[in-house]
Amino acid sequence: MTSSLKIVQTTNEQTIAEFFQASVGEWRSERRYYTLPQGETKEVESLITIRFLEQGCEELQNLAQLHDLSNLEILTCGAQVSWESTDVLKARQESKGCTLFGALGNILYRDRGFATTKPVTAQYYFSNFQTLSLRTEYNSSVFEEEIKLIGSKYRTRQSIISRAGEQLMIGQYLEKRI
Repeated sequence: MTSSLKIVQTTNEQTIAEFFQASVGEWRSERRYYTLPQGETKEVESLITIRFLEQGCEELQNLAQLHDLSNLEILTCGAQVSWESTDVLKARQESKGCTLFGALGNILYRDRGFATTKPVTAQYYFSNFQTLSLRTEYNSSVFEEEIKLIGSKYRTRQSIISRAGEQLMIGQYLEKRI
């Protein structure tokens, strides 16, 4: 049984919906990863496609089910992010995939994490309307990410991966709308 009852959005949920909507489209991402403390670098280029997901859509209902949420229509909005990545230096495909994000309060529900295929959650906040910050924790690791919209054609991202209070990797990204 489904309900037509909609959850009233909080300011954070309105802001995440606007952020996801502003991110919709295709992006070319140039990434550089620094492995610490050795300082080894890896360069990756990705093609990213972002779709906005409306409350109650099938993808968000499936995501709510993955997280055992009692109301399958409770996630207020979301995004589907698909990517295809190439290792620039080795000229070979790095990875290809898709992930779902769904918002509720200040939590983003995900169908998978950075380093796991299991569902995870991330806390999020906005330092301003163009800058989304995420913190995800699982398997004794912490993943902190900041995504900043710069006008309508650019995004920057930075990811920091830590374990036991020690930073293991820093990823920096420049993304251009195509």
